[in-house]
Amino acid sequence: MHTHAMDNLRYIRQTMERAGSFTAVPGKGGMLMGLSALVAARFSGARQGDWRWLAAWVCAALAALTIGIVSAAVKSRKFNMPLFSGPGRKFIAGFAPALLSGALLTAVLFRAGQMEFLPGIWLLLYGAGVVSGGYASVKVVPLMGGCFMAAGAAALLIPAWSAVLMPAGFGGLHVIFGLVIAVKYGG
Repeated sequence: MHTHAMDNLRYIRQTMERAGSFTAVPGKGGMLMGLSALVAARFSGARQGDWRWLAAWVCAALAALTIGIVSAAVKSRKFNMPLFSGPGRKFIAGFAPALLSGALLTAVLFRAGQMEFLPGIWLLLYGAGVVSGGYASVKVVPLMGGCFMAAGAAALLIPAWSAVLMPAGFGGLHVIFGLVIAVKYGG
């Protein structure tokens, strides 16, 4: 009887975990991610498509990824919620394919010498990943992803705006939504 009851409790706990929201999306970490993008915009050079431009933005992306992972782990520990709970795994499963696609397209377009499309592709795919992963999170996260997708679409349709849309998207949107998440959802 005791074993059966424990199995039922474990099942209930797992079901509730899977049904919950991933609330460890880091607001303060998001703001730091945005600041790293603004630094990249400052140091990437004026010529989009130059190898220094690509190096600055790739370094910023790696820094932002590290900031995001560390700050999500800190926030999840603060709220005593496992980072890789059901909703956390759903967030990663929705987010990761778009990031991996962006990395692959970056390599292909760099090799083909067609880097003028990267800002739009990066913004669009990042936004798609945030929307997909964000459905396992709080409501403001998919909205943020939609804003990234809109910036990416604009950068693809009007490439001359890419130099403004990259820092406005990766910098500005992260700072704005990071602040909203920090204030409304606790850090």
